[in-house]
Order: sequence, then structure tokens, then C-alpha cells
Amino acid sequence: MLLRHFLQEAAASLESLYPAAEARSIVLRLCEHELGVKSYTHIVEPEYSIGDSSMERLRRSMERLRLGEPLQYVLEECEFCSRRFRVAPGVLIPRPETELLCREALKCAGSSSRVLDLCSGSGCIAWTLALSAPGAEVTGVELSDAALEIARGQDFSVEMAETGAVAPLFVKADILDFTSNFVSGSFDLILSNPPYIMEREKAEMRKNVLDYEPSLALFVPDDDPLVFYRAIAHWTKRFLSPSGCGIVEINETLGEETAELFRASGFPSVSVLLDFFDKNRFILFRKQAL
Repeated sequence: MLLRHFLQEAAASLESLYPAAEARSIVLRLCEHELGVKSYTHIVEPEYSIGDSSMERLRRSMERLRLGEPLQYVLEECEFCSRRFRVAPGVLIPRPETELLCREALKCAGSSSRVLDLCSGSGCIAWTLALSAPGAEVTGVELSDAALEIARGQDFSVEMAETGAVAPLFVKADILDFTSNFVSGSFDLILSNPPYIMEREKAEMRKNVLDYEPSLALFVPDDDPLVFYRAIAHWTKRFLSPSGCGIVEINETLGEETAELFRASGFPSVSVLLDFFDKNRFILFRKQAL
């Protein structure tokens, strides 16, 4: 089959799940991954033909996509902060907004910083800090065994060899268990992208998220939506150095409530930061007033 014909048919088959432009973008990315072509190959080479073995792989992938499985799981990778991270069912797919958290964090991190990443998931935050601030000592904390396997298995050996970066240490712990003793010492920077979507918000979410991404990493009870932020405040009061800072990703509808929680927990400097769409998305807080 010609590549241009496959693109037309495959994109049309996804339009019941995605807007037309997004469906086409998904199929183009699939072809780039499976065939090694560019997004414009079908234009500059209109007679480009897909071989039989490649066609079979594409058909299998399209079957998964038509059922609603996210493209990142099909490709087993996701781009985050200009790096390719391994992802798989059982781990949350990193979002572009979380790249902003890393960008803000790197303003505070240095090569000798100790960094703690709570609810680490795929390890995208922990690895980004470790690779972008070579020499930093980064610890990621995660409860899910599936996510820990993914986080520990991220392969950036080439970049580490070139820069001298140190791989993060990932430990299993439940941050809601206040009797836990999962780290020691103090940290210059504490980060987290915890579960924050309320159960009642499920109705607004896409099928590919609800049916495939882990509920453990997404949802909190409607009657206690800030449960993880109370835990983060608890651990930050214990482990954050006097001059350190913390940054957490938040539910856009609970910006002021989350900020007030950190103020009430004894942090005198608390700011709400916006995302790409000018929505409340992060809280930056410090032990010392600025």
C-alpha cells in the first residue's frame, strides 16, 4: 500500500476518538516510528510504498489505537523535556505541563543539590533533574511496582557517560504512611506531581485516559482532594533544607485551596504558577520568606 493512502485511511479510522487533525498527527507519528519516514515523506515521495512486514506491524498498532489505547503505550515511549522516556501500561504518561515543573525546578537546582521527587511514576521528573543538573543527587519515591520498574529501567547511559550525571535512586514507599522512613537527611529541592483529579471529573476525561492509564496515579476522593498535598507538606517540613524550595503540580480548580494548605502548614512563601494556558498548575513554596 502507498504511504499516502495508508495515512488517509488510518487517520479516518481514528476520527471517532480524536479530532481529525489529532488523528492524522497520531498516524504520522506512528509511521515515523515504525517506518523511519518523515512527516512529509508522503508529500515529497508520493509513490512511497509500505512493505508487507511493515504493513503488518502498522495494522497491529492501528488495532490497538482504534480501541483507544494511547499512542505512547503503543510506541512504548514518550517525549518529555527533549528526551525519550520509556512508558508502558501501569505508568502515567508524562504531560507537557509537567515539563514546566522541571523548568522551574532547574532554576533552583545545582550540581550539588539533593533532590526528592515524591510520587515519581515513570521517573521523568527525577531523571530530567539528574540529567540536566549533572552531579545532583536525586531520589524518587513511588508506591507502584510497575512504575518503579519503568523508572529504574530508563536508559540514559550514553548521556550519563557524556555528562557525568548520576542516575536517580528510586525507593518504594507510600507517602500517605506517615510512619514510613524512606529517606534521610535534608533536600534542597522537593518536587511532586501527585494524583489530583477528583473522581467527579472523570466525566470530562477521554476514554484513552480512563481505560488505560493507572487510576492510582490520577484520582483522589471528591471529599478529600488535597490528601496528597497534606502528605507532601508533612514530608517537606521534615526533609526540606532551610533555604530549599518545593514545587508541586496541582488541580487547576484547587489552586488557592492548595496554596492555603501550604501556608497553613508553616511555609511563609507560597506562590501559584500558571501553565501554558494560564491555568493554575503549580505551587512553589519555601521555608523562608523572600
